[in-house]
Amino acid sequence: MSKASDKSTEARRWYVRGRVQGVGFRNFAQSAAAELGLTGYARNLDDGRVEVYAVGTADKLSEMAGLLYRGPRWSDVRGVDEQEAAITKYDSFRIG
Repeated sequence: MSKASDKSTEARRWYVRGRVQGVGFRNFAQSAAAELGLTGYARNLDDGRVEVYAVGTADKLSEMAGLLYRGPRWSDVRGVDEQEAAITKYDSFRIG
């Protein structure tokens, strides 16, 4: 017996450009992921971007993408590159 909430799990990886380091972007992503029930991580990259990886249902991942395009108050998102990704199991969403 399957429940209505049993939906196909997917994974996405986003690379966020702009003023996204030192403005609370990773904490913003972690908070958004927690509200959406996603697992994964957010981490700063050496080139100034933030990488966000999340696992969840397609609709929740789509909501997450919308939030990443906006970013937290002090950020200035200039672009987001989105990719499908292999599913890696995480217990929570963490900051790397």
